Amino acid sequence: MLKSEEGKLIILSGPSAVGKGTVITALMDEYQDISYSVSVTTRQPRVDEEDGVDYFFVSETEFKEMIDNDEFIEWAKVHENYYGTPKKCVEDTLASGQDVILEIDIQGAAQVKKSYQQGVFIFLAPPSLEELEARIQKRGTDSQKAIEVRMENATEEMERAENYDYIVVNDEVEEAVEKVKSVIIAERCKVD
Repeated sequence: MLKSEEGKLIILSGPSAVGKGTVITALMDEYQDISYSVSVTTRQPRVDEEDGVDYFFVSETEFKEMIDNDEFIEWAKVHENYYGTPKKCVEDTLASGQDVILEIDIQGAAQVKKSYQQGVFIFLAPPSLEELEARIQKRGTDSQKAIEVRMENATEEMERAENYDYIVVNDEVEEAVEKVKSVIIAERCKVD
């Protein structure tokens, strides 16, 4: 099948605990020609997270040096921590013809849209804000104050979902994965 020489940049955003990581893991299990872009963050790793696999964990000083050196496609301060997408790795992977998927917040997606208008922007939404709060509580990794901040951010994020090319509701993970796969397949078939 004909494939464009450059890979597609796929951006997946959505509120905290909506299931972005779960959807991406399922996609990565099925597609070998999608590369996951590992983000850089200043937040502390969770118990099950591994440096260089889930995130590159750095100090705030290191992160700010990377900003000064223009090493990010996008970066933002979210939930009191910095997050960013390393530029060189993404651009090299796209140039090799492989698709790259970014799991980033709405601030970062807005930055990416300015530089990569050809990107595919997908917003993963919860079935309801009540369900989202239950998922955050179930995760058991956040204080009550952190949950309140995440819920405030989720409300704002939901209002800005209209800035995306596609919205997929993650009610049932398998259905959400199928819808995201359909978007990717359609975008790969699109005539430029």
